[in-house]
Amino acid sequence: MGIDNIYQAIMTYNKLKAAELVQNQIDQGTSVNMILNEGLIAPLDEIGKKFSEGELFVPEMIAAADAMKGSLELLRPLLASEGVETKGTIVIGTVKGDLHDIGKNIVAMMLEGAGFKVIDLGVDVSAEIFVQMIKENKADIVALSALLTTTMPSMEATVALIKGKCNTLKTIIGGAPITDSFAKKIGADGFSIDAPGAVELARQFTAE
Repeated sequence: MGIDNIYQAIMTYNKLKAAELVQNQIDQGTSVNMILNEGLIAPLDEIGKKFSEGELFVPEMIAAADAMKGSLELLRPLLASEGVETKGTIVIGTVKGDLHDIGKNIVAMMLEGAGFKVIDLGVDVSAEIFVQMIKENKADIVALSALLTTTMPSMEATVALIKGKCNTLKTIIGGAPITDSFAKKIGADGFSIDAPGAVELARQFTAE
């Protein structure tokens, strides 16, 4: 019953209630893995599905991800001690010359909520910094965002450098001007129009 209540708190964007319920479950000795998968990941998946079907919109997705974030902070110290493995490590950032971060932030929160370790580099990130952080964190995936058409060449150059230096890594790109054909043209491994799609791609890539 307790896990169901956590699920409902996330679905109704109640950050304080979700954190309180998660702490109760921790205190009762409930498996951290169960709290994470059934209490936090499951409702975010449902929110993502509703978003993709046009039932919910960006503000609701942000609110749900934010409601999950406080609870995730409570679980984080316990994940390692229980031996709960992350689904993979993802480095994410907005490419050089672009200062937009709302879309990127939503993707980062949704990926974290889905059980990935997320290294968020912020905005205006050079290709060299991406490569450095990918290597330092032994990342499985890099996610690049661009909102301006003028920074699409920067995204192309970043993908090229990453592919040259970290050729086993999977690259996901997204942002308002980005298309599937552009992703194929520059050699990115995947493209997503929204955060739920990015989560699905990340799951596919780490399952391979």
